[in-house]
Amino acid sequence: MIRTLKEVYAYREMVVTLVHKDLRGRYKGSVLGFMWTFINPLFQLLIYDIVFSKLMHNAVDRYYLFLFVALIPWIFFSASMTGGSMAVLGQKSLVTKIYFPREVLPIAYVTSSFVNMLLSFVVVFAVVLVARVPVSPLGLLALPLVMIVEYLMALGVAMTVSAITVYFRDLEHILGIISMGMQFLSPVMYNEITMNITGRSLTLFRLNPMYYILSAYRTILYYGGVPDLKTLLPGLAFGVVMLLAGFAIFDVLKKRFAEVM
Repeated sequence: MIRTLKEVYAYREMVVTLVHKDLRGRYKGSVLGFMWTFINPLFQLLIYDIVFSKLMHNAVDRYYLFLFVALIPWIFFSASMTGGSMAVLGQKSLVTKIYFPREVLPIAYVTSSFVNMLLSFVVVFAVVLVARVPVSPLGLLALPLVMIVEYLMALGVAMTVSAITVYFRDLEHILGIISMGMQFLSPVMYNEITMNITGRSLTLFRLNPMYYILSAYRTILYYGGVPDLKTLLPGLAFGVVMLLAGFAIFDVLKKRFAEVM
């Protein structure tokens, strides 16, 4: 893996170029262009808030904020998983014609999605300010760590699914269903407190690696606290394991990419 990372670092300019290309082309041809980076999450927030807060009479205080601080990170992870599955297959012409470390492709895609999330956080911080959340300075210092842990986790997943999709094309569509299911099994629209999840059900709930990530975001930006090590350490462990597994799987499967394509 160290040799692979050194090779990827040697091709870092290619990663930057692909990230820049993806960000520029994401809303190319649309009238509002890059503004959709901010409009998309705001519209999703509005829809979820109407359904869960107004129609279903959710009793959570400032539910719009409770939802928003977890929704934006979830969108990044979901995009890395579903869109990341096509990171290699979508660049068929590059893979079959020139040599470069294939790991560059999922890394560039996830990094592009990560930058998009960071830009969306401009809206998140604006909503937090309007809601006058007494955010802890220590909590804000912990926020970049939570983001890095999520990035590692998302990259590990993208490495895995992008490699498998080259051989099993149906995975792209299956992941859309898995992503939808994971969203309802993750603390995006609720958590263990609002749903009174306890005992064995809580243990099962915590088997979802996104539980730790989204809980940390919500602790910082909604409750105004500092994430507990009991939350950060399992999240970091999940992130590292997923990343190592992703690189290992990718390394095995990449040998026949050009042949299979």
